[in-house]
Amino acid sequence: MTQIHGAKPGLIAALRAELRRRHYSPRTERAYATWVRRFVEFHGRRSPRELGAEELGAFLDDLIRQGLSRSSHQQALCALVFMYQQVLKSDPPWLAEMARPKQTRSLPVVLTRGEVTRVLAQMEGVTALMAQLMYGSGVRLAECAAVRVKDLDFAAQQFFVRRGKRNKDRVTLLPRRLQAPICQHLEAVKAQHARELAAGHGRVALPDGLARKYPNAAQAWGWQWVFPATRHYRDSETGEHRRHHLHPTVLQRKFHEALQRTNEAAARR
Repeated sequence: MTQIHGAKPGLIAALRAELRRRHYSPRTERAYATWVRRFVEFHGRRSPRELGAEELGAFLDDLIRQGLSRSSHQQALCALVFMYQQVLKSDPPWLAEMARPKQTRSLPVVLTRGEVTRVLAQMEGVTALMAQLMYGSGVRLAECAAVRVKDLDFAAQQFFVRRGKRNKDRVTLLPRRLQAPICQHLEAVKAQHARELAAGHGRVALPDGLARKYPNAAQAWGWQWVFPATRHYRDSETGEHRRHHLHPTVLQRKFHEALQRTNEAAARR
């Protein structure tokens, strides 16, 4: 049985291993690991085996006091239930009785074509290109951020979405009018990648076990992110310096700023 004490690496390693065995997405893995760490640290790094319904409830109540959204509250609870059931192999009766946040349904806000055009006109740089690609191809925010060079087929005008919603692959349209801007953008990304290779870096994370099967693939041009982040990070498991893709919240922030400017301009008319 896995020995787990506080938030030591053994807990997180066991959690990540179980998530990967079940083919959870990397985003879910990172989120679950974060919630487990926060839970254990909230209770003074005590072992989760020593904690029960009262401690779990206190942690979730504290998240509510911090103004956590329903969806994040639900994710935190799911992470802790997964930890108890799948990692600790414990399923106490009180676990199923934990109150779950009530899900509410709301109508989505949909912009007209004209409104989208005006908002996009207020954007510039990489985030503008990402927003245009999302609008032109119908991909989701996370899917756009995580596209790799090899997933763009300019000849066939196709955009391959890997491990999208429900962990499924699909093919969508790569708009012709965006091909030239994307190619120009990729020239700058490739030049940056070449400089990083020369410095002994230029690696990205690979899905599943590809890193073990193809040790050099992480530095290959085709596996690089189309929209790389501005900074490197140090992988906690391998110690490698890698570059992640641009975080989706960057595009969200820029889009909301553009939307605000568009509304302000409309109000002045």
